[in-house]
Order: sequence, then structure tokens, then C-alpha cells
Amino acid sequence: MIIIMKPGAARENVQAVVKYIEENGLKTHLSEGTTTTIIGVVGDKTRLTECGINSLKDVDRIVPVTESYKLVNRKFHPDATTVKVGNTEIGPHTLTVIAGPCAVENEEMLVNIARHVKACGATMLRGGAYKPRTSPYSFQGLEEEGLKYMQAAGKETGLATVSEVVDLASLEAAVKYVDMLQIGARNMQNFCLLKEVGRVKTPVLLKRGLSATIDEWLNAAEYIISEGNPNVVLCERGIRTYETATRNTLDISAVPVLKEKTHLPIIVDPSHSTGHYKYVTPVSKAAVACGCDGLEIEVHHDPARAMSDGPQSLTFEKFDELCRSLRPLADLENKKF
Repeated sequence: MIIIMKPGAARENVQAVVKYIEENGLKTHLSEGTTTTIIGVVGDKTRLTECGINSLKDVDRIVPVTESYKLVNRKFHPDATTVKVGNTEIGPHTLTVIAGPCAVENEEMLVNIARHVKACGATMLRGGAYKPRTSPYSFQGLEEEGLKYMQAAGKETGLATVSEVVDLASLEAAVKYVDMLQIGARNMQNFCLLKEVGRVKTPVLLKRGLSATIDEWLNAAEYIISEGNPNVVLCERGIRTYETATRNTLDISAVPVLKEKTHLPIIVDPSHSTGHYKYVTPVSKAAVACGCDGLEIEVHHDPARAMSDGPQSLTFEKFDELCRSLRPLADLENKKF
């Protein structure tokens, strides 16, 4: 449930409500707007009575929350969240572009790509050091060495960095080198891993699972936030359907649905969703028009020789063209590119 206080409620009366709830063994989540304060209640609500709450000063009304996810719910937190990552941010007022190779191959290659994507307008660098691949014979990543290269490229260019973690060992390594942790589609419901990333303060990019519903996805985010890390960004990267013309089927409608259901930022990955560089630009434009807060795009200096996902990677020239085409769309959405 959420408890909505009267406009201009006295702070001591808000604290009295919080104290009453917590004394009954429940947790509270406070969301303070310019005029109205909302108190979210998490826990066994049978311990509370509406009569007891309504008797407290400045309580306006009680609204039940039927969804299983609470902390990520927009009802608990009406204002959109902005997540700060390094020296940039992802939120409602910006169109954040995250770009880089699928896999880190070597330091020289990564720094070169980082320089080019920054020049085009990207503010974050992506690069996989741990690669959970469908085939055990595919390139699995450089692991901690790759993370060191990510850190070096970030320092060289000033770009914030994001890289995927797949288990506790990779998490312990990644927090030392990168600004944001990525949970890939295959691990969206790895609840043990979600709890672990929730116990650190490093921002998290949570990708949608291969066949996950939106509610399952939001509950995965709930796992992270309930452990104490509120810095979560959602990433729609396509889901598995019967269609084979693209690598996955991008659920573009997920963007407006999530904007209604949650306060968390939402970005779109047109590279993994389509699986082909030809479709990345039109899908990126559609995502921005739908109101996404950012894009994660794979870029490589020589896609034909990329060690991972070359067919969906943009060349420097194509990435530059894409960024130039996105700027007027960002302006229409009142977002800073």
C-alpha cells in the first residue's frame, strides 16, 4: 500500500506515520514531492489497520498496490528517477548514448573506439569482458584484463563505462574498474546474482530476459533495489518469438508501458534486438520517438573481423550518421543529447 499525506503535511506528522509503520515491523519508502509526500509500505500489511493509519495527523488517503513489485513501482515513486553513472546520467531529461564493441579485444582497439564514439556524442562506453555465449567454443572474453582496458579507455576519454557481470567473481572484479554493472538477458532471473549487485552501490543496467514478461523484469529490478541499490536502469533488448527475420523481436511498446509502471529509466538496445546493422538506425529512431532515455549500440572499427557480434555492429561512419539523425528527435522529445 501507499499512504498519501495531505499537501503541506508537517514533517513531524510524516515521521509519526513512518514510525507507526516501522514499529509494526514493516519497511517504509519515502517519496517527497514539491507539495505532496507519499509513504510506501513494504511488508505484511495485515499487521496494520486502515483505521489506525487514518487516525494519524495529515494522512489524506490509503491506496492499495496490487503489483508484487513495490520499490520500482511508479505509485511508490511518482517522479522519474535519474541515475548518475560516472560523470554522466540516465534519466528523463537526457538521451544517453552508450556505445562500444560487444567484446573487449585489446586495449588499443578499445581506446580507438572510445575516442570515436565520444566524438559522435556518446557519453558511455560499453564493452564485454565476460561473455556468456551460447556455444562454449565462442570467445568468452578477456575477463579482468578486459576490465582493466575498460578502465583505461574511460580515463583516456572521460566516458563512463559499463560491462557485464555473470557471477560473484566477475562482480567483485568489475566494481573495481567500471562505473556501471550490466546484467545480461541470460541472468535477468539469476536471483542470487541480483541480490549481490543489490548489495553494492554501483549502478546497474538490467537487460530484459529472453522470454521475460514486463512484470517478471520489474520484479528482477525489485530484487536489486530491495537489497539497497536504487541505481537501476532497465534495458529492452528484444524478446524471443517465432519471428526469425531479426535476431530477437524488439518490444517497442515496452517503453511507454514501463514509463507508466515504473520510475526507473529505460534504454533500448537496437543492436541485440535486430542482429543486423541495417536495422539499427530505424529502430533507434523509433525507440527515441517512443520516449526511451537512452540507447546501447554496438560499434566496431572493423565489424567483419569483430570477435563477437560483428554483423550487428556499426562502423564509425554509420554510427556518426546515426547520432546526427538522432539529435533532432531528441530535441522533439525535450531531451538533451
